[in-house]
Amino acid sequence: MHGKIVKGIAGFYYVHVAGSGVYECKAKGIFRKDGIKPLVGDDVEIEVLDERDMEGSIMEILPRKNELVRPAVANIDQALVVFAVTKPAPHLNLLDRFLIMMESRGIPAVLCFNKTDIGSSPQIAELKEIYAACGYPVVFTSAKAEENIEPLKKMLRGKTTAIAGPSGVGKSSLINLVQSGVTMETGSVSQKIGRGRHTTRHAELLVIDRDSYIVDTPGFSSLYISDIETDRLKYCFPEFRPYEGKCRFNGCGHTHEPDCAVKEAVEEGKIPARRYENYLNLYRELQERKKY
Repeated sequence: MHGKIVKGIAGFYYVHVAGSGVYECKAKGIFRKDGIKPLVGDDVEIEVLDERDMEGSIMEILPRKNELVRPAVANIDQALVVFAVTKPAPHLNLLDRFLIMMESRGIPAVLCFNKTDIGSSPQIAELKEIYAACGYPVVFTSAKAEENIEPLKKMLRGKTTAIAGPSGVGKSSLINLVQSGVTMETGSVSQKIGRGRHTTRHAELLVIDRDSYIVDTPGFSSLYISDIETDRLKYCFPEFRPYEGKCRFNGCGHTHEPDCAVKEAVEEGKIPARRYENYLNLYRELQERKKY
């Protein structure tokens, strides 16, 4: 039977099987012997040991298409990066760090700016101008007024989505809204796992519908990008890609070099200046860290 691990706690793995529910499973000893640890998000083959009590054993972990270390989760289709339009004001350097981390791992990102009910039109227009110009899908929502929740659900449909962003931006409210009205199967997930009994210190997949999941994880609010080399940073800015190979120098870092196509695009307003400033700041930060 094929399923997906939605939570792991104290050696037990809770496997969601579409159409059947959630099975409480132990992993075969051979995984430990081979140094393989099942991760939330893993697609697995299970053997049902007790159908009535929904208990089973994980027999095989299917190949992973990707994995994140923090949070420890596998097979992410996309990241939903959530910031508020205001209160708190969006920290764009931190936002770009999230995007860089996802780009470096080949995980597509979707941007959600929440709290439009208290944001001003100029604030919304500025964020739209910066990030839509970079090619990211952007949705503006109000969890309080329940605005644009359906377009958000559409972006999540059929995918496993990691939710990232700082505290206070309304992530929990949005999670509750995109989960509302889901099938009874989701209720069986909550009942089997007993979300209220455990403090959420581990990544957990929440079922939105038959093949749609979101990763609810703690502590995914700030991050470092020190594992990226300075010469690779430019590839994490998708708006730079049309200009690659058009600079005077091969391997141009787009920082100080003359006749740089990226710098020219910034001056012409084709690349948002705020994003380029953050690129320079992060580039210098990586250079400083490399010295030590």
